[in-house]
Amino acid sequence: MALMQDFKAFAVKGNVIDLAVAVIIGAAFAKIVDSMVQDMIMPIVGKIFGGLDFSNHYIALNNQAANLTLIEAKKAGAVFAYGNFLTISLNFVILAFIIFQMVRIISKMKKDEPVALPAPAAPSAEIVLLTEIRDSLRGRS
Repeated sequence: MALMQDFKAFAVKGNVIDLAVAVIIGAAFAKIVDSMVQDMIMPIVGKIFGGLDFSNHYIALNNQAANLTLIEAKKAGAVFAYGNFLTISLNFVILAFIIFQMVRIISKMKKDEPVALPAPAAPSAEIVLLTEIRDSLRGRS
């Protein structure tokens, strides 16, 4: 029973729930960015470079035919899929740039918000007494 109680205490902590929400939102956001890159940016990049589709560029390692798609070539044997790696790397760079911009905007919004400082604590009786002694000694000289 102690194991179940420990697990329940762990699972309902705020940090665990926040992390779960962040992972779910992150996965949904990754799908949006992946779609943006695959469906909007990569076709433009491909058009600029003469209709290239980077994801289907590979080097056949088992003498596969050169006119196969990457999926067909993988079924026929091992391939060095450098085009797929380039596509995923470009996706990462774009995703990192978008996240950087989001963090930058949020940071700017936080700077604009006034920060409420806590009220200073009242000095202790000893500090008040020492201050009075100091002030009275200054007056004598």
